[in-house]
Amino acid sequence: MNYDMTGTVKVLGEAQTFSSGFTKREIVVTVEAGKYPQDVSLEFVQDNVQKLDAVRIGDVVTIGFNIRGREYNGRYFNNLVGWKLTAEQSTQSAGQAQGESFGDTVQRVVDDVTGATVADEDLPF
Repeated sequence: MNYDMTGTVKVLGEAQTFSSGFTKREIVVTVEAGKYPQDVSLEFVQDNVQKLDAVRIGDVVTIGFNIRGREYNGRYFNNLVGWKLTAEQSTQSAGQAQGESFGDTVQRVVDDVTGATVADEDLPF
Protein backbone atom coordinates (compact mmCIF):
# COMPACT_ATOMS: atom_id res chain seq x y z
CA MET A 1 0.00 0.00 0.00
CA ASN A 2 1.55 3.31 -1.11
CA TYR A 3 0.48 6.62 0.40
CA ASP A 4 1.68 10.25 0.36
CA MET A 5 1.66 12.78 3.18
CA THR A 6 2.66 16.46 3.24
CA GLY A 7 3.59 18.23 6.44
CA THR A 8 6.18 20.16 8.41
CA VAL A 9 9.16 18.36 9.96
CA LYS A 10 8.86 18.55 13.75
CA VAL A 11 11.43 15.98 14.93
CA LEU A 12 14.34 14.42 13.09
CA GLY A 13 15.93 11.49 14.92
CA GLU A 14 19.46 10.20 14.61
CA ALA A 15 20.22 7.12 12.51
CA GLN A 16 20.26 3.92 14.57
CA THR A 17 22.27 0.87 13.49
CA PHE A 18 21.64 -2.42 15.27
CA SER A 19 24.00 -5.39 15.73
CA SER A 20 22.19 -7.23 12.93
CA GLY A 21 23.20 -4.46 10.49
CA PHE A 22 19.65 -3.06 10.29
CA THR A 23 19.59 0.76 10.13
CA LYS A 24 16.63 3.10 10.70
CA ARG A 25 15.94 6.79 11.26
CA GLU A 26 12.71 8.30 12.54
CA ILE A 27 11.02 11.53 11.52
CA VAL A 28 7.92 13.22 12.96
CA VAL A 29 5.84 15.33 10.58
CA THR A 30 3.02 17.68 11.62
CA VAL A 31 0.12 17.27 9.19
CA GLU A 32 -2.58 19.95 8.99
CA ALA A 33 -5.49 17.61 8.26
CA GLY A 34 -8.83 17.85 9.97
CA LYS A 35 -9.68 20.09 12.90
CA TYR A 36 -6.41 19.63 14.79
CA PRO A 37 -2.85 19.14 13.49
CA GLN A 38 -1.54 15.59 13.79
CA ASP A 39 2.06 14.64 14.61
CA VAL A 40 2.82 11.50 12.60
CA SER A 41 5.92 9.38 13.18
CA LEU A 42 7.49 7.59 10.22
CA GLU A 43 10.71 5.65 9.82
CA PHE A 44 13.14 5.34 6.96
CA VAL A 45 15.15 2.09 6.83
CA GLN A 46 18.36 0.79 5.27
CA ASP A 47 19.35 2.68 2.09
CA ASN A 48 16.47 5.16 2.48
CA VAL A 49 17.95 6.56 5.73
CA GLN A 50 20.25 8.87 3.76
CA LYS A 51 17.24 10.60 2.17
CA LEU A 52 16.74 12.41 5.50
CA ASP A 53 20.24 13.94 5.49
CA ALA A 54 19.17 17.05 3.54
CA VAL A 55 16.03 17.68 5.63
CA ARG A 56 15.90 20.16 8.53
CA ILE A 57 13.32 20.84 11.24
CA GLY A 58 10.75 23.29 9.87
CA ASP A 59 10.98 22.04 6.27
CA VAL A 60 7.74 21.27 4.47
CA VAL A 61 8.08 17.80 2.96
CA THR A 62 6.04 15.29 1.02
CA ILE A 63 6.75 11.71 2.06
CA GLY A 64 5.82 8.59 0.11
CA PHE A 65 5.32 5.73 2.55
CA ASN A 66 3.97 2.21 3.01
CA ILE A 67 1.98 0.83 5.92
CA ARG A 68 3.51 -2.30 7.43
CA GLY A 69 1.75 -4.47 9.99
CA ARG A 70 2.87 -7.50 11.98
CA GLU A 71 1.90 -9.70 14.89
CA TYR A 72 4.23 -10.38 17.80
CA ASN A 73 3.21 -12.48 20.82
CA GLY A 74 -0.49 -11.95 20.19
CA ARG A 75 -0.17 -8.17 19.78
CA TYR A 76 -0.40 -6.28 16.52
CA PHE A 77 1.87 -3.41 15.48
CA ASN A 78 1.84 -0.96 12.57
CA ASN A 79 4.72 1.03 11.08
CA LEU A 80 4.76 3.79 8.50
CA VAL A 81 7.87 3.18 6.40
CA GLY A 82 9.04 6.05 4.19
CA TRP A 83 10.58 5.33 0.81
CA LYS A 84 10.40 8.73 -0.94
CA LEU A 85 10.96 12.27 0.33
CA THR A 86 10.55 15.60 -1.46
CA ALA A 87 11.36 18.86 0.32
CA GLU A 88 8.86 21.55 -0.64
CA GLN A 89 10.05 24.60 1.30
CA SER A 90 11.56 25.50 4.65
CA THR A 91 9.01 27.56 6.57
CA GLN A 92 11.74 28.87 8.82
CA SER A 93 14.08 29.96 6.03
CA ALA A 94 11.24 31.40 3.92
CA GLY A 95 10.26 33.82 6.69
CA GLN A 96 13.86 34.73 7.44
CA ALA A 97 14.56 35.42 3.75
CA GLN A 98 11.96 38.18 3.96
CA GLY A 99 13.58 39.66 7.08
CA GLU A 100 11.22 38.24 9.70
CA SER A 101 11.51 35.39 12.17
CA PHE A 102 9.47 32.20 12.12
CA GLY A 103 7.55 33.27 15.25
CA ASP A 104 6.63 36.60 13.68
CA THR A 105 5.32 34.83 10.58
CA VAL A 106 3.14 32.47 12.63
CA GLN A 107 1.85 35.34 14.81
CA ARG A 108 0.96 37.43 11.75
CA VAL A 109 -0.91 34.52 10.12
CA VAL A 110 -2.85 33.77 13.31
CA ASP A 111 -3.76 37.45 13.70
CA ASP A 112 -4.85 37.73 10.05
CA VAL A 113 -6.97 34.58 10.09
CA THR A 114 -8.58 34.60 13.54
CA GLY A 115 -8.03 38.09 14.86
CA ALA A 116 -6.61 36.53 18.04
CA THR A 117 -3.10 36.13 19.31
CA VAL A 118 -1.50 32.80 20.07
CA ALA A 119 -1.92 33.45 23.81
CA ASP A 120 -5.65 34.07 23.34
CA GLU A 121 -6.33 30.75 21.61
CA ASP A 122 -8.01 27.93 23.52
CA LEU A 123 -5.98 24.77 23.22
CA PRO A 124 -7.83 21.44 22.96
CA PHE A 125 -5.73 19.86 25.73
